[in-house]
Amino acid sequence: MNATTRSIQIFAVLALALAATRVHHFAAVPDASWAVFFLGGVYLRAQMRWAFPVLMALSVAVDAAVITGMGLDFWGHYCVSPAYACLLAAYFALWAGGSWVARRPIALDLATAGRVALAVVVSAAVCQLIAQGSFFWLSASVAEPTLAGWWKNYSDWLPAYMGTMALYVAIAAIVHAVTLQLAPTAALRDDRAT
Repeated sequence: MNATTRSIQIFAVLALALAATRVHHFAAVPDASWAVFFLGGVYLRAQMRWAFPVLMALSVAVDAAVITGMGLDFWGHYCVSPAYACLLAAYFALWAGGSWVARRPIALDLATAGRVALAVVVSAAVCQLIAQGSFFWLSASVAEPTLAGWWKNYSDWLPAYMGTMALYVAIAAIVHAVTLQLAPTAALRDDRAT
């Protein structure tokens, strides 16, 4: 399989995971959006110019479909405040974390596992800082924002978001490991020439 075909297949899986789980915000199936952007950075680093914007557009389209599907005005929904635009930077932080992982060969060893874990923690913390912080300070949903209130909100929500992201990244790591074991010549690695 050539690099282009592999990239398209990976993109399709990520887009499907995003679309299938984002519609279930706070439901039984956890939202995979954070992991999708992180894994996009890992596997589609060379395709960032098209893959990242398309995944962002898909995120907005799913949000719009869910909100309008509930009979609500997309632009009037409390989640779509001036802070909504900050999701671009928040999700790019996740992509950058994944891209940092992909700068070195992805092997089945403790060093790679450590890099992935570090990147998940740091990029999730930065994503939450941007996404939650912008919502807390820029939206009208918080009547009287305070630093103490922001910190409580940030620290209350971060573990759940980070845990969900880590779960999906762990599933991807297992799939990656199985793929390497089944087809070592078709290893999923960064295609720097692409």
